[in-house]
Amino acid sequence: MAYYLLFPVHALLWLLFNHREYDAVITSSPPIFTGLAGLPLGIFTGKPWVVDVRDLWIDASVGLGFISEGGPLERLSRAYQGVVLRLADRITVTTEELGSRLTEQYGVTSEKLLHLPNGVDSERFTPSEAEPDPQLVYTGNVGHAQNLEACIRALNHLNGTKANLKIVGDGDIRPQLEQLVGELNLEDQVEFTGLVPRDEIPNIVDDASIGLAPLKEDPTLEYAVPTKAYEYMASGTPVVATGIGEIEHLLDAADAGYVVDNDAEALADTFRRLLVDGDLREQLGQNGRTHIEAHYDREQIARTLSSTLADLVRADG
Repeated sequence: MAYYLLFPVHALLWLLFNHREYDAVITSSPPIFTGLAGLPLGIFTGKPWVVDVRDLWIDASVGLGFISEGGPLERLSRAYQGVVLRLADRITVTTEELGSRLTEQYGVTSEKLLHLPNGVDSERFTPSEAEPDPQLVYTGNVGHAQNLEACIRALNHLNGTKANLKIVGDGDIRPQLEQLVGELNLEDQVEFTGLVPRDEIPNIVDDASIGLAPLKEDPTLEYAVPTKAYEYMASGTPVVATGIGEIEHLLDAADAGYVVDNDAEALADTFRRLLVDGDLREQLGQNGRTHIEAHYDREQIARTLSSTLADLVRADG
């Protein structure tokens, strides 16, 4: 929290001292405190301010029990967020559902919203010709919003189908998951790599048979599509996800994997089906790669943002 609060103060000081060196400002949330750097600019200057909202941080904090629903901290946070969104010249959101939530909660107009999805560098994440290992992979934050426990328990229900699970990343619940692995005697099948260099991720994903994107089935997470899902798809790796909302829409539109109930046996059934059927894995992987190239390549997304910034700067000038 100290870092979250100190960073926007530092950023604001830089902006004030270097105000002639930039044409527009983008602040990205979460954390919501980044808006503190843009607020004075939105109030006192004419420079365009784009607020990039990638997560409903307040909703997630309430839903996961970190702050009390209806309490003073939530009310203060929402009041502050409302001011930020009203003063912004443009608001970018990663999913359509996220934009709808902002409209519902804060009265954001559709004219202000720009759908700017998470994407992937499809030149870095590419399928190889090599046969993948019988391995499940998860890359990213090992946190409270993910249901990795069910994925670990699923290994005990594979009924003779052999597979390992590689969890790449770190986070708050890693110690609990490591304890669970020990209790289930799965040390030979589950590997916690911790943090690894970003450049290693494409090869790690490409080596796997299945990419995992397990979100908890929580209404506060309906808007979320983990970036890892795009990376799996770009790599031609079938996706098995849990959760509700946007992640379901993505995989349905792409036909690149399955959304499964947050249940160990249901997950195991899906894992087994994909592990034993190489043709199915290949088809889902090809579908995912094609969908990424058509809709979620990061170069296309960057061009959209560049055009938006240019329009805002011209209007300001």
